[in-house]
Amino acid sequence: MHPIRRLFPGLGMLLAIMFASPGPIHADELGISTQDALQLATQDDKPVLFVDVRDPVEILFIGFTDAVDINIPYLMVDRSQWDTEKTRFRLYRNPDFAAEIEAALKERGMDKNATIITMCRSGSERGKPSAEFLRENGFANARYVIHGFQGSAIKEGPQKGLRIQNGWQNDGLPWQSKPNPEKIYRLDRQ
Repeated sequence: MHPIRRLFPGLGMLLAIMFASPGPIHADELGISTQDALQLATQDDKPVLFVDVRDPVEILFIGFTDAVDINIPYLMVDRSQWDTEKTRFRLYRNPDFAAEIEAALKERGMDKNATIITMCRSGSERGKPSAEFLRENGFANARYVIHGFQGSAIKEGPQKGLRIQNGWQNDGLPWQSKPNPEKIYRLDRQ
C-alpha cells in the first residue's frame, strides 16, 4: 500500500468526490491534473511510478511531496556554465534518466508498461519533455503533471512573476518544505 494511503485511508475516494468534474480534466494525451496524479499515485490497483524530475537543489528551496515515489532529475544544473540568455546556470539532460527510471520500475516490480507520472516545477520545461522523452524510449504510458509542483507565474499585476495560480502547492495538495531523504536524488546512494 502506498505510504500516503496508509496515513490517509479513503484519500482516493475523497479526492474523487472533491475534484469530480463534468468533463475531462486532461489537457492532452500526456497531461494529467494534479488531482488526477495524486489519485493515481495513491491507488493500489494499478502500477504507477510517480517521479519528481526536478534537480534536488530546487526541491530544497521550493518544497517536496511525499506522494512521489522517487526524485530522478530529467534536467540537471551545470554549475560550471552560465546561460547568459536565460540568466541561470546551464541545464543538461540527465544522461542516465531512462536507465534510472527503468531501475526504479524494476525495484518496485514494474516494467516499462507501467504508468509513469513526471512532475517538475511548472510542467513545461521538464515535466512534459520528460514524459515525451520516456515515450520515445519505450515507456508507452508516461504522463506529466500539468502546471507541475509550483504552478505557472502570474503574467500581470502586482504579483507578476509569482507562482500562485495553479500547480500542486496551489491546489492544496500535500507537501512539505523538506524533502524525504529516502526519495530525493542522492549521489551518495548511487
